[in-house]
Amino acid sequence: MHETRPLQVHYLKAACSSCSVLELCLPIGMTGAEVERLDTLIVQRFKVKKGAALYRTGDPLRSLYAVRIGSFKTCVVSVDGREQVTGFHIPGEMLGLDAISADEHACTAFALEDSEVCPIHFAQLEKLAQTLPSLQHNLNRLLSREIVRDHSMLMLMGNMNSDERLAAFLLNLSQRFSIRGYSSKEFVLKMRRDEIGSYLGLRLETICRGIAHLRDQGLVEIAGRDVKIQDMEGLKQMVAGCHRQPR
Repeated sequence: MHETRPLQVHYLKAACSSCSVLELCLPIGMTGAEVERLDTLIVQRFKVKKGAALYRTGDPLRSLYAVRIGSFKTCVVSVDGREQVTGFHIPGEMLGLDAISADEHACTAFALEDSEVCPIHFAQLEKLAQTLPSLQHNLNRLLSREIVRDHSMLMLMGNMNSDERLAAFLLNLSQRFSIRGYSSKEFVLKMRRDEIGSYLGLRLETICRGIAHLRDQGLVEIAGRDVKIQDMEGLKQMVAGCHRQPR
Protein backbone atom coordinates (compact mmCIF):
# COMPACT_ATOMS: atom_id res chain seq x y z
CA MET A 1 0.00 0.00 0.00
CA HIS A 2 1.27 3.44 -0.79
CA GLU A 3 2.43 5.68 2.04
CA THR A 4 -0.05 8.17 3.36
CA ARG A 5 0.35 11.42 5.15
CA PRO A 6 -1.09 11.79 8.66
CA LEU A 7 -4.70 12.82 8.95
CA GLN A 8 -4.87 16.58 8.62
CA VAL A 9 -7.66 17.95 10.79
CA HIS A 10 -9.01 21.49 10.54
CA TYR A 11 -12.13 21.98 12.60
CA LEU A 12 -15.09 23.88 11.21
CA LYS A 13 -18.52 24.74 12.48
CA ALA A 14 -21.06 22.09 11.44
CA ALA A 15 -24.77 22.40 10.77
CA CYS A 16 -26.85 19.77 8.96
CA SER A 17 -29.66 22.26 8.37
CA SER A 18 -27.47 24.46 6.16
CA CYS A 19 -25.51 21.70 4.41
CA SER A 20 -25.50 21.59 0.62
CA VAL A 21 -25.96 17.78 0.57
CA LEU A 22 -28.70 17.67 3.22
CA GLU A 23 -31.18 15.96 0.90
CA LEU A 24 -28.73 13.16 0.10
CA CYS A 25 -27.40 12.39 3.55
CA LEU A 26 -28.59 10.92 6.85
CA PRO A 27 -31.18 13.68 7.55
CA ILE A 28 -33.15 13.01 4.35
CA GLY A 29 -36.88 13.25 4.99
CA MET A 30 -36.47 14.52 8.55
CA THR A 31 -38.30 17.62 9.82
CA GLY A 32 -36.46 20.82 10.69
CA ALA A 33 -36.77 20.11 14.43
CA GLU A 34 -35.41 16.58 13.95
CA VAL A 35 -32.47 17.85 11.90
CA GLU A 36 -31.65 20.30 14.68
CA ARG A 37 -31.47 17.39 17.15
CA LEU A 38 -29.14 15.56 14.78
CA ASP A 39 -27.06 18.75 14.55
CA THR A 40 -26.17 18.38 18.22
CA LEU A 41 -24.27 15.14 17.44
CA ILE A 42 -22.02 16.81 14.85
CA VAL A 43 -19.97 19.12 17.01
CA GLN A 44 -17.49 19.91 14.26
CA ARG A 45 -16.68 18.69 10.80
CA PHE A 46 -13.10 18.38 9.59
CA LYS A 47 -10.95 18.28 6.50
CA VAL A 48 -8.94 15.27 5.33
CA LYS A 49 -5.98 15.92 3.03
CA LYS A 50 -5.60 13.98 -0.22
CA GLY A 51 -3.97 10.61 0.45
CA ALA A 52 -4.63 10.66 4.20
CA ALA A 53 -6.58 7.92 5.98
CA LEU A 54 -9.85 8.86 7.65
CA TYR A 55 -9.74 5.55 9.53
CA ARG A 56 -7.89 2.25 9.15
CA THR A 57 -8.71 -1.44 9.33
CA GLY A 58 -8.97 -2.47 12.97
CA ASP A 59 -9.69 1.03 14.30
CA PRO A 60 -12.53 0.99 16.86
CA LEU A 61 -15.93 2.28 15.82
CA ARG A 62 -16.39 5.77 17.17
CA SER A 63 -18.24 7.65 14.45
CA LEU A 64 -19.91 7.37 11.09
CA TYR A 65 -18.72 9.96 8.59
CA ALA A 66 -20.89 11.84 6.13
CA VAL A 67 -18.90 13.00 3.11
CA ARG A 68 -19.59 16.72 2.67
CA ILE A 69 -16.91 17.69 0.15
CA GLY A 70 -14.51 15.58 -1.91
CA SER A 71 -14.30 11.82 -2.32
CA PHE A 72 -12.87 8.70 -0.70
CA LYS A 73 -11.94 5.14 -1.55
CA THR A 74 -12.29 2.24 0.85
CA CYS A 75 -9.97 -0.74 0.59
CA VAL A 76 -8.72 -3.86 2.33
CA VAL A 77 -5.24 -5.38 2.16
CA SER A 78 -4.61 -9.08 1.54
CA VAL A 79 -2.12 -11.14 3.51
CA ASP A 80 0.49 -10.66 0.79
CA GLY A 81 0.06 -6.88 0.89
CA ARG A 82 -2.12 -6.36 -2.17
CA GLU A 83 -4.72 -3.60 -1.97
CA GLN A 84 -8.31 -4.38 -2.96
CA VAL A 85 -10.54 -1.35 -3.48
CA THR A 86 -14.03 -2.00 -2.12
CA GLY A 87 -15.77 1.27 -2.95
CA PHE A 88 -15.69 4.93 -3.89
CA HIS A 89 -17.67 7.52 -1.95
CA ILE A 90 -18.76 11.03 -2.93
CA PRO A 91 -20.66 13.88 -1.18
CA GLY A 92 -23.86 12.85 0.56
CA GLU A 93 -22.65 9.28 1.18
CA MET A 94 -21.79 7.70 4.51
CA LEU A 95 -18.49 6.11 5.53
CA GLY A 96 -17.90 3.76 8.45
CA LEU A 97 -20.92 1.48 8.20
CA ASP A 98 -18.53 -1.48 7.86
CA ALA A 99 -17.63 -1.15 11.56
CA ILE A 100 -21.11 -1.57 13.02
CA SER A 101 -21.19 -5.38 13.21
CA ALA A 102 -17.83 -5.92 14.96
CA ASP A 103 -17.32 -2.47 16.52
CA GLU A 104 -14.18 -2.00 14.46
CA HIS A 105 -13.49 -0.96 10.89
CA ALA A 106 -13.11 -3.76 8.35
CA CYS A 107 -11.45 -1.52 5.77
CA THR A 108 -9.39 1.66 5.41
CA ALA A 109 -10.79 4.89 3.97
CA PHE A 110 -8.41 7.19 2.04
CA ALA A 111 -9.22 10.65 0.71
CA LEU A 112 -8.90 10.77 -3.09
CA GLU A 113 -8.69 14.56 -2.94
CA ASP A 114 -8.80 17.25 -0.27
CA SER A 115 -12.10 16.40 1.39
CA GLU A 116 -14.35 17.27 4.30
CA VAL A 117 -16.49 15.00 6.48
CA CYS A 118 -19.07 15.36 9.23
CA PRO A 119 -18.38 12.86 12.05
CA ILE A 120 -21.48 11.51 13.79
CA HIS A 121 -20.73 9.82 17.13
CA PHE A 122 -22.25 6.37 16.71
CA ALA A 123 -23.24 5.61 20.32
CA GLN A 124 -25.03 8.94 20.58
CA LEU A 125 -26.59 8.37 17.16
CA GLU A 126 -28.04 5.05 18.32
CA LYS A 127 -29.55 6.69 21.40
CA LEU A 128 -31.09 9.50 19.36
CA ALA A 129 -32.47 7.00 16.83
CA GLN A 130 -34.43 5.32 19.63
CA THR A 131 -36.46 8.50 20.05
CA LEU A 132 -36.61 9.51 16.37
CA PRO A 133 -38.24 6.85 14.15
CA SER A 134 -37.33 8.85 11.04
CA LEU A 135 -33.64 8.69 11.97
CA GLN A 136 -33.83 4.95 12.68
CA HIS A 137 -35.51 4.49 9.31
CA ASN A 138 -32.69 6.36 7.59
CA LEU A 139 -30.06 4.26 9.35
CA ASN A 140 -31.84 1.10 8.19
CA ARG A 141 -32.01 2.54 4.68
CA LEU A 142 -28.25 3.19 4.66
CA LEU A 143 -27.50 -0.36 5.79
CA SER A 144 -29.89 -1.77 3.19
CA ARG A 145 -28.18 0.31 0.51
CA GLU A 146 -24.86 -1.32 1.44
CA ILE A 147 -26.40 -4.77 1.00
CA VAL A 148 -27.85 -3.80 -2.39
CA ARG A 149 -24.45 -2.39 -3.42
CA ASP A 150 -22.79 -5.69 -2.49
CA HIS A 151 -25.35 -7.63 -4.52
CA SER A 152 -24.83 -5.34 -7.50
CA MET A 153 -21.09 -5.87 -7.25
CA LEU A 154 -21.53 -9.66 -7.24
CA MET A 155 -23.72 -9.38 -10.33
CA LEU A 156 -21.15 -7.19 -12.03
CA MET A 157 -18.28 -9.56 -11.26
CA GLY A 158 -20.14 -12.72 -12.12
CA ASN A 159 -22.08 -11.87 -15.26
CA MET A 160 -20.30 -9.03 -17.07
CA ASN A 161 -17.25 -9.02 -19.29
CA SER A 162 -14.53 -6.41 -18.79
CA ASP A 163 -16.01 -3.76 -21.11
CA GLU A 164 -19.44 -4.14 -19.52
CA ARG A 165 -17.95 -3.77 -16.03
CA LEU A 166 -16.26 -0.52 -17.02
CA ALA A 167 -19.44 0.75 -18.67
CA ALA A 168 -21.46 -0.11 -15.55
CA PHE A 169 -18.94 1.70 -13.37
CA LEU A 170 -19.15 4.87 -15.49
CA LEU A 171 -22.95 4.71 -15.57
CA ASN A 172 -23.07 4.36 -11.80
CA LEU A 173 -20.88 7.44 -11.35
CA SER A 174 -22.98 9.31 -13.91
CA GLN A 175 -26.18 8.58 -12.00
CA ARG A 176 -24.67 9.55 -8.65
CA PHE A 177 -23.34 12.85 -10.01
CA SER A 178 -26.69 13.58 -11.68
CA ILE A 179 -28.54 13.15 -8.36
CA ARG A 180 -26.23 15.78 -6.89
CA GLY A 181 -27.08 18.28 -9.60
CA TYR A 182 -23.92 17.80 -11.68
CA SER A 183 -23.66 16.80 -15.32
CA SER A 184 -24.44 13.17 -15.98
CA LYS A 185 -22.39 13.22 -19.19
CA GLU A 186 -19.23 15.09 -18.25
CA PHE A 187 -17.33 14.55 -15.01
CA VAL A 188 -13.85 14.01 -13.61
CA LEU A 189 -12.54 10.72 -12.25
CA LYS A 190 -10.87 11.30 -8.89
CA MET A 191 -9.49 7.77 -8.76
CA ARG A 192 -6.58 6.33 -10.77
CA ARG A 193 -7.08 3.71 -13.46
CA ASP A 194 -5.40 1.02 -11.35
CA GLU A 195 -7.82 1.79 -8.51
CA ILE A 196 -10.75 1.37 -10.90
CA GLY A 197 -9.22 -1.93 -12.01
CA SER A 198 -8.89 -3.11 -8.42
CA TYR A 199 -12.52 -2.28 -7.73
CA LEU A 200 -13.75 -4.02 -10.89
CA GLY A 201 -11.46 -7.02 -10.56
CA LEU A 202 -9.55 -6.11 -13.74
CA ARG A 203 -5.90 -5.53 -14.58
CA LEU A 204 -4.69 -2.04 -15.41
CA GLU A 205 -4.02 -2.98 -19.04
CA THR A 206 -7.58 -4.36 -19.32
CA ILE A 207 -8.97 -1.04 -18.07
CA CYS A 208 -6.87 0.83 -20.65
CA ARG A 209 -8.10 -1.47 -23.44
CA GLY A 210 -11.67 -1.06 -22.23
CA ILE A 211 -11.39 2.72 -22.39
CA ALA A 212 -10.15 2.41 -25.97
CA HIS A 213 -13.00 0.03 -26.87
CA LEU A 214 -15.63 2.42 -25.49
CA ARG A 215 -14.05 5.25 -27.44
CA ASP A 216 -13.91 3.25 -30.67
CA GLN A 217 -17.63 2.45 -30.34
CA GLY A 218 -18.44 6.13 -29.88
CA LEU A 219 -19.82 5.56 -26.38
CA VAL A 220 -17.38 7.39 -24.10
CA GLU A 221 -14.37 9.65 -24.52
CA ILE A 222 -11.89 9.63 -21.64
CA ALA A 223 -8.93 12.01 -21.77
CA GLY A 224 -6.78 11.74 -18.68
CA ARG A 225 -9.39 11.78 -15.92
CA ASP A 226 -11.97 13.78 -17.87
CA VAL A 227 -14.98 11.70 -18.91
CA LYS A 228 -17.45 12.62 -21.63
CA ILE A 229 -20.31 10.18 -22.22
CA GLN A 230 -21.25 10.50 -25.89
CA ASP A 231 -23.95 7.83 -26.13
CA MET A 232 -25.76 7.26 -22.82
CA GLU A 233 -28.33 4.86 -24.29
CA GLY A 234 -25.63 2.84 -26.01
CA LEU A 235 -23.74 2.58 -22.72
CA LYS A 236 -26.88 1.31 -20.98
CA GLN A 237 -27.42 -1.25 -23.72
CA MET A 238 -23.86 -2.47 -23.27
CA VAL A 239 -24.42 -2.97 -19.53
CA ALA A 240 -27.61 -4.88 -20.35
CA GLY A 241 -25.55 -7.20 -22.58
CA CYS A 242 -27.03 -5.92 -25.83
CA HIS A 243 -23.58 -5.26 -27.34
CA ARG A 244 -22.11 -8.60 -26.32
CA GLN A 245 -20.63 -10.53 -29.16
CA PRO A 246 -22.05 -14.09 -29.62
CA ARG A 247 -19.61 -16.84 -28.71
